[in-house]
Amino acid sequence: MTSATAALAPEALDSTARDKLKLVVVALVVVTIAELIGSAQFKLGPGKVVLLPMLWALLLAAAWGIAARRTPSALRIHTGLQSYAGGLLNAGLLLFIVKLGLTVGSALPYVRQAGWALVFQEFGHAFGTLALGLPLALLLGIKREAVGATFSVGREGNLAIIGEKYGMASAEGRGVLAEYITGTVLGALFIAVLAGFVTSLGIFDPRSLAMGAGVGSGSLMAAAIGAISAQQPPEMVKQLTAIAAASNLLTTVVGFYFTLFLSLPLCSWLYGKLEPVLGRFSKRQAADTASLAGVAGVAAPELRLADNLVACVLMAGGVMIGNLLSFKVPMLQSLAGMLAVIAVVLAVGLVKRLLPRMPMVLVLSLVATVVGIPGLLPFSDALIALTAKLNFLAFTTPVLALAGFSVAKDLPMFRQLGWRIVVVSLTATAGTFLGATLIAEFFH
Repeated sequence: MTSATAALAPEALDSTARDKLKLVVVALVVVTIAELIGSAQFKLGPGKVVLLPMLWALLLAAAWGIAARRTPSALRIHTGLQSYAGGLLNAGLLLFIVKLGLTVGSALPYVRQAGWALVFQEFGHAFGTLALGLPLALLLGIKREAVGATFSVGREGNLAIIGEKYGMASAEGRGVLAEYITGTVLGALFIAVLAGFVTSLGIFDPRSLAMGAGVGSGSLMAAAIGAISAQQPPEMVKQLTAIAAASNLLTTVVGFYFTLFLSLPLCSWLYGKLEPVLGRFSKRQAADTASLAGVAGVAAPELRLADNLVACVLMAGGVMIGNLLSFKVPMLQSLAGMLAVIAVVLAVGLVKRLLPRMPMVLVLSLVATVVGIPGLLPFSDALIALTAKLNFLAFTTPVLALAGFSVAKDLPMFRQLGWRIVVVSLTATAGTFLGATLIAEFFH
């Protein structure tokens, strides 16, 4: 996950080949430990919380990065490597997107059955954040930062919207940056626990929950649908993953325009109406986000071809380990499937050169969906057969391991946010998941 406004860390580009190899080895060790720990669950009131290997990977990697100064140099993942991990995460997510696209293509009947629920749930993603987050922000005494923090879940496209309209040095800019940092550091862990708990209550159709998982972020979606799928019969997992992937694509593409033309203007208007009523705690407002003025996150570097290959090796190794330890799939079968996935990414990369203005994620999602439709192309059935043994959850563990390493570098900024803006940001994330789930439930 990169910030559109962040400054590039020079040391990230200077990482030696030995350092990069060290990151790959350590990441695969983290994946192995996480898969060996396996799943755990505990009761919480009427529901339960499910902790999956991907969460262990996130926590282990983050702890490893935080403890960089105390670890031996041979094991140290320093700040430059943490930034590099962010770049590998972006590249690794492309393989994850191919798996999702192939899943959608091979399960198009399920997606068609979702019908209008899939269309209208997008309103829940667009407005759920401000419905829960904005009133809470005003009650806690947060001012214009509340607009930037609650009009969306604050991913890269939303940073660009606020930067263009208000500037990142504005109160709204500080708010969206706070939401971005909070989501980066805590988002996957938070939404996985929330989604698992809500699923355990048994009050929502699993298809509604899958639509709610498509919040527009690959890592957050992976965490949410993983927690949801873990509590469903194995035969439903493919259907739910396809629905979540379709919802995530819709939120990524259409959601950008929803937030630009609908939720941001509405959030700003509601702020003007509600702040005089709810903002009576303004005297209590600390400079929770003022310290973020002029602060830029450390962006993941632009990767060279060799670095993209490193990402492919790391993802392939992680998926093979997870498939073997958790799903008993032989490594050679997983390797064949991963080579097919990598081939799709390379082919789409060549196509993307002919369409330079089209987002890579969009082109990749569409191509993977089309080639994944059974019988549509001469090689479609063979491709589906090769990748069928690649379990979706096996992808999430290396993805969140890389996310854990990449967020460690952002903790100094995270400490500056103040508890109020953190609570508001997590509430906004809950709002987009619950809002979309509630709307989808009306159709189920």
